[in-house]
Amino acid sequence: MAATAVAQVASPAFGAAAAYDADAIVVGGGLAGLVATSELVAAGRKVLLLDQEPEASLGGQAFWSFGGLFFVDSAEQRLMGIKDSLDLAWQDWQGTAGFDRGVDDPAGQDYWAAKWARAYVEFAAGEKRSWLSGLGVQWFPLVGWAERGGGLATGHGNSVPRFHVTWGTGPAVMEPFEKKVRAGVAAGKVVFKFRHRVDEVVKTGGAVTGVRGAILEPSTAARGTPSSRTAVGTFELRAPVVIVTSGGIGANHDLIRQNWPARLGKAPTKMITGVPAHVDGRMLAITQTAGGRIVNPDRMWHYTEGLRNYAPIWPNHGIRILPGPSSLWLDANGKRFSAPDFPGYDTLHTLGTITGTGYDYSWFVATQDIVDAEFALSGSEQNPDLTNKNVWQLLSRIWQTPEPVQKFEKYGEDFVVANTLPELVAGMNRITGTNQINLDDLKKQIDARDREIDNNYSKDAQVMGIRNALSYIGDSLSRTADAHKLLDSSKGPLVAVRLNILTRKTLGGLQTNLQGQVLDAAGAPIPGLYAAGEVAGFGGGGVHGYRSLEGTFLGGCLFSGRQAGRAAAAATAS
Repeated sequence: MAATAVAQVASPAFGAAAAYDADAIVVGGGLAGLVATSELVAAGRKVLLLDQEPEASLGGQAFWSFGGLFFVDSAEQRLMGIKDSLDLAWQDWQGTAGFDRGVDDPAGQDYWAAKWARAYVEFAAGEKRSWLSGLGVQWFPLVGWAERGGGLATGHGNSVPRFHVTWGTGPAVMEPFEKKVRAGVAAGKVVFKFRHRVDEVVKTGGAVTGVRGAILEPSTAARGTPSSRTAVGTFELRAPVVIVTSGGIGANHDLIRQNWPARLGKAPTKMITGVPAHVDGRMLAITQTAGGRIVNPDRMWHYTEGLRNYAPIWPNHGIRILPGPSSLWLDANGKRFSAPDFPGYDTLHTLGTITGTGYDYSWFVATQDIVDAEFALSGSEQNPDLTNKNVWQLLSRIWQTPEPVQKFEKYGEDFVVANTLPELVAGMNRITGTNQINLDDLKKQIDARDREIDNNYSKDAQVMGIRNALSYIGDSLSRTADAHKLLDSSKGPLVAVRLNILTRKTLGGLQTNLQGQVLDAAGAPIPGLYAAGEVAGFGGGGVHGYRSLEGTFLGGCLFSGRQAGRAAAAATAS
């Protein structure tokens, strides 16, 4: 069997007389890889698209995503009465990113990251929407308001709503590029090489000339589920250009802990996983061995509102709550967080606050009305109405809790539902096997918060935030419950949710220039080597800096994949 596998790749992919097997090799079949390949095909190039997973996982993490995209001054924003601009968005991006590692020094870790950031914000304010719209992508008209910041105008966060949910979620973002690549296959311009695990980037005379690796045994593993790592052969493929689009480290908890920064507190002992097991970070080290420079490895983006999936697809599978602003957020001991650690405001600040408590989890306390109005779950499979473009099912959210949320509330191990506060506290302590939540103390905190609801103004920063949200029509229609007291029995039973730390995105990575060329330790491009997507920190080795404005991960894959694909096509022009 192994000999057969080797023989299958021994001859050139596009003709026996070719000096190379293709014009370009793309390593990784996620969104960035599909975009880069589609650009190469559009330029008439012949491409080998390699992925260690079976064909069922084509599209990678993008398939599982909610499909949120960051636009600036979009038609949807203007429809909602939102006044946005390039200047405001760039102000928000800089305040959020906090670039501080040699921005003006060509050898600095943030030098190219900052240039990518400016280029991306201009893209988001310019042709990004029209480009995608021209490919048939559409968006839900209510624009979401993620990462609200809660500090100064020049600090972290989105000053206005910018989170555009794709109609069809992540699969609809991926679809037009998959179609282009499959058309390239039909036209003889693309050859898929699934179950091809790259173990080495080959260099000849200082330039990249191909890749070597192992052929893994065939797998029928369903999308997202673990596949076999049994090798049945080896391969070597040659091309004058290699584009690495292999993703980040989100499923590799050891690598996450190895790079965990002190500013986020102690690395959690327990985390749940927001990405499939194949998101292991292997290609970062492999590309580094070929001379590529890795920058900002300590920058990462993990969520604080993770639920253990009652029906897991991949190991330790977690799902994130996309919260509205009203839940009371408590630490593991039942102490309320203060600003900016409110739902939807500042993800990484809250992460540091949680780890600083010495525990790996926290709590939401809410009413059923808050759950009904404000809880959404991240992921295409958790939003069948949006993913399947079912308008009737979508409208049913007006009068009922979305079915996926209902199922987590019923079957998920992290939920407690109770008619009284004593029952709720007993349930919270039962879940953790402790007596950490004190009933009298929690009641005092809730009573104090509830007194702030009596007037339309308040000194409580979270209550002010709720009223701020209600002044935005998008939130008042679909994402924010009316301001009410948590102990108001007319608002349904009380609900507590244990929140786990959920791994997700790598913000640092391979440093690239604006053409997507991977740079070496001296800052020079490595001939023939490109990178795009999460493996490149979504551009430049860290386009987000320290923190994200959200809706920017898929967009980073789109933009960096397009940049690298176009530059690689130009570099291989005959």
